[in-house]
Amino acid sequence: MRVSKAKRSMTGSRLARGILLLLAASLLAACANSGKRRQAPVPVVERGVEMKKSAAAAAKRRRAANVATQTYVVQKGDTMYSIAFLNGVDYRDVAELNDIDNPSVIQAGQQLRIPVSAPAKIAESRVGTPKAAIPPGGIKSQPKTGKLPYSESALAQAEAMQEERKEAPVAGADAEEEESLEWGMPSSGKVIADFSESANRKGVDIAGKQGQAVVASAPGKVVYSGSGLRGYGKLVIIKHNNTFLSAYAHNDQILVKEGQSVGKGQKIAEMGNSDADQVKLHFEIRKFGKPVDPAQYLPLIKS
Repeated sequence: MRVSKAKRSMTGSRLARGILLLLAASLLAACANSGKRRQAPVPVVERGVEMKKSAAAAAKRRRAANVATQTYVVQKGDTMYSIAFLNGVDYRDVAELNDIDNPSVIQAGQQLRIPVSAPAKIAESRVGTPKAAIPPGGIKSQPKTGKLPYSESALAQAEAMQEERKEAPVAGADAEEEESLEWGMPSSGKVIADFSESANRKGVDIAGKQGQAVVASAPGKVVYSGSGLRGYGKLVIIKHNNTFLSAYAHNDQILVKEGQSVGKGQKIAEMGNSDADQVKLHFEIRKFGKPVDPAQYLPLIKS
């Protein structure tokens, strides 16, 4: 009996020790797993993206701060294109100055900052590198960003600088757009008023008859159709590409709507004398928002 009790005692002791060892092992495993959870990787990529966006936004604000502006209150019927057209600037500059992603979303009563003129300002980043400035051997594939000490903020700043360069077209891109357009006469008739910067004539006046066809000088999209711009009467503005707009003023009837695509030679209006002293077509070509002489692109017949 004494032996049997001793054996039972030893067996119970072993069992207790085994249970204690299992509990200890379970606790160690739980602690190890808890440590692993606490050591989860920091989302460096997401933070890097946010820093990159922040640096790009800061660069955009610095560019906008260097632009002389005036305030314009949006009127009923205004569009970003008509406002930019009226002020002789590029609609993209107006959108960027006012941090507007969609140029078609503006409201009556809204105040906009408008560039006073069209100097180098924001549009400068679109011009690209002049050919004379290209170093021997071509442009390096890695843009020069300056010597910045390594850090996440410096990396984001460098990436933002590279993104700005990506947004700007290569040198000569505007020349390619210019060459790709084939301009045609917007209406038949003789020129009775030439383009003149000194006299503030932003286009040419072409004489004609009431109801005479006015056609699109080049293919594009109608971005304005209405009579909200004082001095232009019933007006149509066509966007041809990122460089050129054309305008057709003093119409009697407008035959196209905003957002409509038109082809070269397509009838868009009928000639009239709305907000003018005689029947005529006032025709303008705008390059980056600035009026240019249509005689550079059209075989005009002068009276």
